[in-house]
Amino acid sequence: MARTSVKSREKARSVDDSKVTMTEIVLPQHTNALGTVFGGTVMSWIDVAASVAAQRHAGSICVTASIDELHFLKGVKQGEIVTIEANLTCVNNTSCEVMVVVSAENPIKRTKFYTTKALLTFVSLDSKGVPTPMPPLITEGAKQKTLEKQAKIRRDHRKKLKAALLKESKELLS
Repeated sequence: MARTSVKSREKARSVDDSKVTMTEIVLPQHTNALGTVFGGTVMSWIDVAASVAAQRHAGSICVTASIDELHFLKGVKQGEIVTIEANLTCVNNTSCEVMVVVSAENPIKRTKFYTTKALLTFVSLDSKGVPTPMPPLITEGAKQKTLEKQAKIRRDHRKKLKAALLKESKELLS
């Protein structure tokens, strides 16, 4: 059970207070044999952006607890520019959900395209690694409120899935 902390009494923060925008250029070391960015590289960028957003909101170290489905809709080629945008959708007690949207652009053709979206869950930790409460999230407008409502549904689903996976792992080990 999480301990009460000063953070839980801090003033609520808005979605925009922790928004992150990262920009990367796809370099040769980021690409596979087809000249497109490795999926693992994009996943790493997603995790970093989401982590920064979560930590900005929480004011503490946050660790990745889960990543929902991740689909690569279009490959990104060497030389193209990738933009990773992350923002919180929901805060629970000691955890939050962060939505990350990845797009890319060809700087020569000046074309932009959407590549993927991911939803990640982070847990806020104190200096001893114990989950600690996060400040509440202020959602404004219909879009943010809808994302928050959907995040709560996904959280319930993740909790049920985690319980099932833990049960299955115990059965496999016995």
